[in-house]
Amino acid sequence: MTIVRDKLFIGGRWVAPAGTGLIDVIDPSDASVYAQIPEGVAADAEAAIAAAHAAFDAWSRTPAAERAEYIEKIAAGVEARREELAEAIAHEVGMPLKMAGRFQVAGPVGSWKHYAKLAREFQWEEQVGNSFVVREPIGVVGAITPWNFPLNQISLKVAPALAAGCTVVLKPSEVAPINAFILAEIIEAAGLPAGVFNLVSGYGPVVGEVLASDRHVDMVSFTGSTRAGRRVAELAAATVKKVALELGGKSASIVLDDADLATAVKGTVSSCLLNSGQTCSAHTRMLVPRAKLGEAAKLAADAASAFKVGPAFAEDSKLGPLVSDVQRARVIGYLHRAIEEGAEVVAGGPDAAPQGPGFFVAPTVLVVEDRKATVAQEEIFGPVLVILPHDGDEDAIALANDTIYGLAGGVWAGSDEHAFAVARRLRTGQVDVNGAPWNPRAPFGGFRQSGLGRENGVYGLEEYLEYKSIQMPQKK
Repeated sequence: MTIVRDKLFIGGRWVAPAGTGLIDVIDPSDASVYAQIPEGVAADAEAAIAAAHAAFDAWSRTPAAERAEYIEKIAAGVEARREELAEAIAHEVGMPLKMAGRFQVAGPVGSWKHYAKLAREFQWEEQVGNSFVVREPIGVVGAITPWNFPLNQISLKVAPALAAGCTVVLKPSEVAPINAFILAEIIEAAGLPAGVFNLVSGYGPVVGEVLASDRHVDMVSFTGSTRAGRRVAELAAATVKKVALELGGKSASIVLDDADLATAVKGTVSSCLLNSGQTCSAHTRMLVPRAKLGEAAKLAADAASAFKVGPAFAEDSKLGPLVSDVQRARVIGYLHRAIEEGAEVVAGGPDAAPQGPGFFVAPTVLVVEDRKATVAQEEIFGPVLVILPHDGDEDAIALANDTIYGLAGGVWAGSDEHAFAVARRLRTGQVDVNGAPWNPRAPFGGFRQSGLGRENGVYGLEEYLEYKSIQMPQKK
């Protein structure tokens, strides 16, 4: 049965949209229509901005401890509905259900709890000489979020913005929006004052562009493609609003000559294939010593072949479908181009996916000698690992840094000290040393065309704050 959401959350109420259009939400496992949502129009975005603007003064002056209480209620609500949220995201994105609960919902629960704690503990003001320096909320925030980790990216924007004292208009991805509607219900139940949080679904060129350009929006936080990020920044420049961008990546996993090759390859393949490769920080290039290229390719092929492809709700699926037929066609197009440009397919390939109505692509491993090949430079956003040979530490560092991106990366070496020395020289926002685990309190964001600003932890909170210095008379 198709889920139908026919209202938007604006000014503390569920209201009928100004337009009449509906957007189909497609289940990528079987290409069926899972849900329908309102196709918001410019008037809906403007109404939500007006509500957020009207609510800002009172919310910004609400004590931080009181804001924390609201955020704690939201955290509890997300936790109470985590199974429902995991099922929704499995339907929307295609990540296998068990993994969706772990990777798509557990993180957001932790984020809401963390920002409640930070709101209480953060140093909002300090004395600097005769100046009283305070941190104040930036204002109305337009949050535009992606489909690949939808609830996680929403939470990493909305939770710190609310903790900071900002009001928010959220435009979730129209591809994976139902989790956002569930979150809006949770926020409504938490009793957040009217207008502090607003939800408007719709398309980026309509709703998103209003959020990026409206003069009453003080900051826009966007996660998505580099191309779309450029457009957001262009529109935001007209009103000189703050822009935070979390964009694409082509992250390198460097395997140095003294690394444990089997461990490094297995860890890299796991990073690359998470969420069927639809992860901006995935390690999609593996740089290996030239003398070990053949061995590394075989190990990677064996590791990738162990990922069983199937529907999100199949018990034995380890790799779900891509999110849409458009995305599947895009990835297949990259694979054909790679072959035309001389890549060697050692696992998977454009024709290896299981047949069926879903949008499946087999986990694929390519060996590429040409460092300027399309698949060695451009973000594919699918289950595709590109292996390139390097000729020592210096060459590996230069190769890793040789893209327009700089979001993430990894270094594998015989000692943490060796890996750390190489990690320090990578022009990227985060680097994993010898498979070190993800740290949700460390800053996340990119260099160069991977974006501007940081998310996670206290660094994510600070994005939504301005400094104000109040000079006081010197006491005689």
